[in-house]
Amino acid sequence: MEKQLSVLITGASGGFGLEFAKQIEPQGYRLILHGRDLPRLQMTLDSLKYPERHRLLQADMTAKTGVATLLQELADEQLVGLVNNAGFGIWGSFERTGIVPQIDVIKTDLNAPIAITHALLPCLLRNSGFVINVSSLAGEAPLPYMSTYAAAKTGLTYWSESLRAELAGKLRIVTLAPGPSPTGFRDVSGMPSGPGSFFRTPIPLIVDASLKTLEQGGGFCVPGWRHKLLFLLQKITPRSMAIKIMEGHLRP
Repeated sequence: MEKQLSVLITGASGGFGLEFAKQIEPQGYRLILHGRDLPRLQMTLDSLKYPERHRLLQADMTAKTGVATLLQELADEQLVGLVNNAGFGIWGSFERTGIVPQIDVIKTDLNAPIAITHALLPCLLRNSGFVINVSSLAGEAPLPYMSTYAAAKTGLTYWSESLRAELAGKLRIVTLAPGPSPTGFRDVSGMPSGPGSFFRTPIPLIVDASLKTLEQGGGFCVPGWRHKLLFLLQKITPRSMAIKIMEGHLRP
């Protein structure tokens, strides 16, 4: 019996990952929901219409064998889709923040998506599949006091867009670059609320925009008018001025 085509969603225990699961499930795929927190992953599974169809996969991207463990568990899956969503940031002075969490940001937000995608590409190409890389508008400009996060997301965006050009006509790739959104990111990073709250955009709208971009064959997706406005402001503001503004906004 032929195996059902599946979609891997990393970081599926909440935020964008949870919403991707809800919006992709109606397409009929078997979902592989990855995360570090098993109880929260179970909550995601329980929120779906057909939980019995799907699978939970626990792995820590920052652990030495985390990505390898994840890939080993996927060996028998017929993957048609990959949503590289797992990620987090650290807010605060680079000088005063421990190096381990800073490197963990790079491991989770940049290294893991690259390694996972490379390993799964043969299967995804065979099934004429897709990849959605959840980056951020934080990857479009330097961010004092969130320097490692900005560096990781810049790398993710540039890698994703380069890969999209290389695999045009073979694999649909979406680079999703949202701005502020109510995912709980601020709580995890420790970042305070501020003027950026004006640009907050609902999670369902963001995920829906990425899936519509996917339907159109892939592309670079800045979702919603508020995020598009922020993206425009990033592009027209001189970098020297933008850095001063963000340094003042994010200073601890």
